[in-house]
Amino acid sequence: MSDINELSFETAYAELETIIAKLESGDLALEDSVDLFERGRKLTQHCQGLLDKAELRVNQLNDDGSMSLLG
Repeated sequence: MSDINELSFETAYAELETIIAKLESGDLALEDSVDLFERGRKLTQHCQGLLDKAELRVNQLNDDGSMSLLG
């Protein structure tokens, strides 16, 4: 598995979706489920961090600090 901090949002999100599908299948051993759950939590935190950074950039681009992209 690759370093989470090096993943783009899209790649991390796609991996998170895969993990969710595997966990929902119920076909994994307990230890494998726990390992996947842990990686999924880390991926979630990474994605949230990337979203927070993007939101900050958008806010900085708007003169009034609003999130409106429609002007």
